[in-house]
Amino acid sequence: MSDSATDQHPIALYLWIWLLLFVLSTFSYLVDYFNFQGYLRWSLILLFMFLKAGLIISIFMHMAWERMALITAILVPPLCLLVFLALMAIEGDYTESSRLLFFTAPEIPAPMHH
Repeated sequence: MSDSATDQHPIALYLWIWLLLFVLSTFSYLVDYFNFQGYLRWSLILLFMFLKAGLIISIFMHMAWERMALITAILVPPLCLLVFLALMAIEGDYTESSRLLFFTAPEIPAPMHH
């Protein structure tokens, strides 16, 4: 039989995570409030989004205590997406170069008048 005290995580841990999620959300809203633009804006928004998602998944889904579950559920799918993204980029470059090579009109010289 397992001890019920070891099955439960301390409530303080969850309260700290909720507080940290609130702080990260506040920072995310401040990006809009301070009107950041361009790559800085999207980098900060994505950073805060990934940090919040990581906290939710690791703590509330209990994956922080199961290393193999964390690896297979969190790291493998994005790595597969990156591989597919790279393959699509390579295919897109090939398609564009093929279209430029075969579908562009050849340069027709102007008729010469005598």
